[in-house]
Amino acid sequence: MDPEKTDGGHLMLIQWDKELLLLLNGSDSTYIDSMMWSVTHTATWVPMFVLLVYFLFKCNDWRNFLLTIAFIALVVTCCDQFSSGFCKPFFHRFRPTHDPEIGALVDVVNGYRGGQYGFISSHAANTFGVAVFLILLFRRRILTITLLLWAMLCSYSRIYLGVHFPLDILSGAMFGTLVGSVMYSLFMWLRSRYSEIFTKSSTQCPHRYCMLFCLSFFLTCVYIGVRALCCPSIS
Repeated sequence: MDPEKTDGGHLMLIQWDKELLLLLNGSDSTYIDSMMWSVTHTATWVPMFVLLVYFLFKCNDWRNFLLTIAFIALVVTCCDQFSSGFCKPFFHRFRPTHDPEIGALVDVVNGYRGGQYGFISSHAANTFGVAVFLILLFRRRILTITLLLWAMLCSYSRIYLGVHFPLDILSGAMFGTLVGSVMYSLFMWLRSRYSEIFTKSSTQCPHRYCMLFCLSFFLTCVYIGVRALCCPSIS
């Protein structure tokens, strides 16, 4: 393989990534700024996942419940530690807001610029990791759609705020998907291996619980929209 062609292809990909970032980043609307500011913060989604934890508790005996919660925590830990603990300090790819070439062109909200390095995106890895694990666990179409919308919305907010390039997001989403899938396989192996202990499956949750979780996502989005309308300059 010709090193010059390989390097040229890499530079073209980086340039395309920067151009796409500038196309998708920010807007002239303080309303959308405020919405994306709320979307990107984990605290916004806490009530939705507290409800999910409650449903998991209702659908399982205490052994299955604790195992499921432990694996969700393990998914987040693996995604976060790999992205922030290894990738960012290893690759040293500047966030858009710190990039010497385009940093001055990036729209920011409330002066937020994030840390110096951004590859890969922890937000994308964490959200897609959790989403894929739960999708495989429940296997309900409405829940699959909701969780994917949540993961994509949270991930896009990072591009909108100018703290991640699209390739940061794509790479993070791919890694999160891998972790979520592997952890689900390990989860099912453990439950099968020790079936005499883990008897009641969380996939037996009533359909109404999935519908209520999806409703909570919709209501959270409504809350985000109303909050942005009332407080267009949240800091």
